[in-house]
Amino acid sequence: MEDTSPAGPLSGLLVLDLSRILAGPTCTQLLGDLGADVIKVERLGRGDDTRAWGPPFLENDKSDLPPQSAYYLSSNRNKRSLALDVSKPEGQDLIRRLAAKADILIENYKVGDLARRGLGYDDLSTLNARLVYCSISGFGQTGPYAKRPGYDFLIQGMGGIMSITGEPDGRSLKTGVGIADVMCGMYATAAILSAIEHRHKTGKGQYIDLGLLDTQIAWLINQGAAYLVSGDTPQRLGNGHPTIVPYDTVPASDGEFIIAVGNDSQFQRLCETLGAPEWSSDPRFEKNTDRVANRHVLMALIAEQTSKKSKTHWIEALEKVTVPCGPVNTIPEAFADPQAFERQMIIEMESPVGGSDPLKLIGNPIKMSETPVSYRRPPPRVGQHSKDILISVLEMDEAAVDSLVNSGVVGVEE
Repeated sequence: MEDTSPAGPLSGLLVLDLSRILAGPTCTQLLGDLGADVIKVERLGRGDDTRAWGPPFLENDKSDLPPQSAYYLSSNRNKRSLALDVSKPEGQDLIRRLAAKADILIENYKVGDLARRGLGYDDLSTLNARLVYCSISGFGQTGPYAKRPGYDFLIQGMGGIMSITGEPDGRSLKTGVGIADVMCGMYATAAILSAIEHRHKTGKGQYIDLGLLDTQIAWLINQGAAYLVSGDTPQRLGNGHPTIVPYDTVPASDGEFIIAVGNDSQFQRLCETLGAPEWSSDPRFEKNTDRVANRHVLMALIAEQTSKKSKTHWIEALEKVTVPCGPVNTIPEAFADPQAFERQMIIEMESPVGGSDPLKLIGNPIKMSETPVSYRRPPPRVGQHSKDILISVLEMDEAAVDSLVNSGVVGVEE
């Protein structure tokens, strides 16, 4: 399917993606959406681990193409798949040849694994001084935990976010998605693009070392800073906010909804709408600092009022007076929201398992006036583009590629 969208801001950049799971693939999908040519290097046969992380799987009963897990599909569009045995010298040589032509390399192997194979930054930068090489690992390349494997759940626990997630009297909880991985991928994207800008000025690439634990601690943001400033350990507040009140879910007669009051004037309008204008002049609630100190008293009063009428009633009434509020949507409801539809947060691509039904994926939230994101390739099957990559990028002839396939160095789609 021919792509006619404008060239993306990163068009012309070649990305060699040796990452798997979520943090690295999140980064490389974003680079791909922005126009980069991403080569996803995968193990022969099973490929990226997340291909098996299901159900659900996308499959087509009328096709012999392998099913694809929703998890894998979430972060691997706009990539070409090269199936390669990196444990073999011939496979390592292909990585060197690709790295010599690449602008960016991203990997999340165990610390030291690629260097032992002659594929570390020091090795590859001698072949390509302009290479931006990004390593993503659980704990970074240094420190006492450097050689430990790191998974999102472990990092959420070790990085503090689980200690402030959940109800005050309940157990600690992780977030519902792999947010530590996703945020690490976002930091990686920012670091890589900064390194590319540095390269524009100096002509020189560089090495980027990112650890999941580091990035997790970094995005503790205000809660982390609150501890550093006060010395007090932040506690779980359910849906409440540590420094803004009322900023929480509240009950209605038919469920719950959100009130997010950010200043005193909004609080005054909330009180008027709830039929209790006297609250805004009550010394216990007049200023935000007062409301934080007396949160439990105030939230009980608000709940008593809001529980008398429906969610729709309160949301419509509060929106009229510009008090921030909204529903607690399920995922289907979030995707069905007219705002999400208008902003194209569901996209359709050609299905990688065949058939006439399109593949639905989450859209990219970035809106750019001159160089918009584009959706050029659906998530690839393992080894789908192996021959094409070796022929088009490395200018190998078909006989040489076939020899690598026959010797088990390169995998191609069956």
